[in-house]
Amino acid sequence: MTALLFLFGILSDAEETSQNSKLEFSEDEETLITRMFNLVGERWSLIAGRIPGRTAEEIEKYWTSRYSTSE
Repeated sequence: MTALLFLFGILSDAEETSQNSKLEFSEDEETLITRMFNLVGERWSLIAGRIPGRTAEEIEKYWTSRYSTSE
């Protein structure tokens, strides 16, 4: 979807870059996500509420890209 928005000029270079870089998580964030996931499961909104500046969608995307078992 982001690629389509960028293609049609709806999304700027800066917006695309900021969306991609948001998936970089600090070691503290990764530890907190793992601990929270072990406590509450896939309750992404609850986990995101503990990490300032992160959305539930970012947390879920991070988790599934990092720990997906579909290989």
